[in-house]
Amino acid sequence: MVRVVIVGGGAAGASAAARARRLDPSAEVVLIERGSMITHAPCGMPYAIGGIVKSHEELMTYSPEEFEKERNIKVLIRTAVVDVDVDKRVVVVKRGESTEKIAWDKLVIATGAKPLVPKIPGVELKGILTMRHPDEVPHLKGHLEKAKTVAVVGGGYIGVEMAEVLLEMGKRVLLFEMFDQVLPAALDPDVAAIVAEEMKSRGVELHLGEKVVEFKGSDHVNKVVTEKGEYQVDEVVLAVGVRPDVDLAVRAGAKLGETGAVYVNEYMETTVPDVYAAGDVAEKVHRITGRRVWIPLAPTANKEGQVAGGNAVKGRVLKFPGVVGTAVTKFYDLYIARTGLGEKEAAQLGFKVQSSLIKARTKAHYMPNASPVHVKLIAEESTGRILGAQIVGKSQVVAAYADIMAVAIQSGYTLSDLFFSDLGYMPDTAPVWHPLIVAARVLSKGRL
Repeated sequence: MVRVVIVGGGAAGASAAARARRLDPSAEVVLIERGSMITHAPCGMPYAIGGIVKSHEELMTYSPEEFEKERNIKVLIRTAVVDVDVDKRVVVVKRGESTEKIAWDKLVIATGAKPLVPKIPGVELKGILTMRHPDEVPHLKGHLEKAKTVAVVGGGYIGVEMAEVLLEMGKRVLLFEMFDQVLPAALDPDVAAIVAEEMKSRGVELHLGEKVVEFKGSDHVNKVVTEKGEYQVDEVVLAVGVRPDVDLAVRAGAKLGETGAVYVNEYMETTVPDVYAAGDVAEKVHRITGRRVWIPLAPTANKEGQVAGGNAVKGRVLKFPGVVGTAVTKFYDLYIARTGLGEKEAAQLGFKVQSSLIKARTKAHYMPNASPVHVKLIAEESTGRILGAQIVGKSQVVAAYADIMAVAIQSGYTLSDLFFSDLGYMPDTAPVWHPLIVAARVLSKGRL
């Protein structure tokens, strides 16, 4: 009987445990989680802090007890893995004050990512908050509810989402981003400008192209210092990104890849025999370029967990084919989605690209509640192969557009393929000329 030990109870870890159990009912599966909950959703933390989700405990899909009873998986919560011995095939865990060793035949490392804390003077002051685990929500909420002015440092996904939450909590919000646009890793400047205008119209004080160089305060932060000035604040949300939590993998002797995440092959195997890695801790392969990338997203983590867990009990039965980097966020009712390569990114990788940004409507013009939608397509100039798409609009259909484009891009669609794709129509769901098809026609420059 094989024993599979999985470290990390989030998307990848819980998925690995469930798949291992399903493929091998006789296996002993042990899931170890340092926090109090498994199958948790850190991406829902802003909405729990803002009260949109009533309790942070609702960010958990299964309780540990349910997982144990329904899936016959041993779950250890509030248990930290502090060391691993690959030769003896044991992990050393700490539960409260006690330490014990747990043996394994196969080990899955799903330790996720942790907040990036830049080396800025004063960053250790109280009131400078980071976000990682849903367990932290009560603590974060308690701090932010008392504040009047909150600085958000970082204009990525978490920064944008927290700006909305804080405005809804009645706070004055200052957002600092060292690059000259919001969502610099996700959107091209022309699309990001649409998002920035919406954020400013809602009351966010945007400080773009303004790098934070110091935090001031005697014990608790009270000032954010940038290259351009000083700003009085009550609390700071540090949202400058995350990095893979590779400490355990390194202890196990696993090789790190060029991105700094754990190097894995298509079977989610590390360079150490019988040790797998999945989720935000692991590198991915980009399906357009074949390059190794690190794009930490929950849907990817779930799938990688399935691959790691299945292969841990059955050998190489599943492969993970890679990603195209599909992501969705929102700011109030403005939905923001992207997939594939951005224009600048594609050019830097050596593609000769063409792009277009169009404005269309989500429904037929005569239907009520139609709203504008902006669609940007990026394609290879010589072949017309679609490399990327970015969509922004005040409708949830934006996410569906991005999903269509993700499948098109990973399938190698050209502009002609997209133009002639048989997308559905009725006046209340789309114009007769679907915005994606219009975007393909415009970018073809008269060829379609």
